[in-house]
Amino acid sequence: MNADQLTIGTAATSSKQDAAPTLRIRALMLGDRINASGLEIGPIVSSMPAAFRVHAGLAVIFRYGVVVLIGLLPSEEKVLIDRLKPRVTGEFSPYEEETAQAQLCHDENAEAIQPGGPICLAKFSDDRLLLIADALAKSTSLARDERRVAAVFDVIEPFARKLAEQGRTPRQRKGMLQLIGNALLVQQRVAGRVAVAEKPDVLWEKPELDRLYARLEDEYELKERLDTLERKLTAVSTTANALTDIIDTQRSLRLEVAVVVLIVIEVVIGCIQILSGIH
Repeated sequence: MNADQLTIGTAATSSKQDAAPTLRIRALMLGDRINASGLEIGPIVSSMPAAFRVHAGLAVIFRYGVVVLIGLLPSEEKVLIDRLKPRVTGEFSPYEEETAQAQLCHDENAEAIQPGGPICLAKFSDDRLLLIADALAKSTSLARDERRVAAVFDVIEPFARKLAEQGRTPRQRKGMLQLIGNALLVQQRVAGRVAVAEKPDVLWEKPELDRLYARLEDEYELKERLDTLERKLTAVSTTANALTDIIDTQRSLRLEVAVVVLIVIEVVIGCIQILSGIH
């Protein structure tokens, strides 16, 4: 089935006959990873990312845990998600989700994205739908990472305030190391798996669609959100490292004091023994 046929039947269309056909697009982050190797759910549309024709719609699967469902009925979506669950590593509950609408505008020059409105496309071609899936998947992944980093900020902020107001640091070195670990995990995910800053492979074959993808990047503020996330990650890592260094310094100081005290006690005991032997 040709992708242009997605405009008929299974797509969510307006009740008005003269209204432009629309497609419902739903991105779900199911977990940390999805293994699409050897998956057979329909005719293959793309191998990177893995995309399949499912009924009259598309399913695009990203290895960093996101599946984008295009033009599928709710019942079809549920069946597909159930089939993917055994392939999900680190399943989330609830799933991270974002939705969008693609609308046919029949004019390539009119391709645009209205703020809060549908994505206008000259045609529902596979290439265009894959670009939308890529942008929506990255936006969904960023949304979860943004919440994770915000949660780390909520934990680390009281520690920093206590240091500023009382000059005292928390003693939970393990907690500090966990914060650093969380920051590193998000950094590794954003830079390694998701690669938000990288353009999708389809643009290498269809450079004429670069303008459409640039509009998608602007609509979902991918670059701006990535920059903000990286700054927050740097702040979290720097703060946690500073607190850990202070805690380690204090522990070393206490250890040195304990060693000095033991030496003094040993000297005192030696002096007492010497004096006792004289008498």
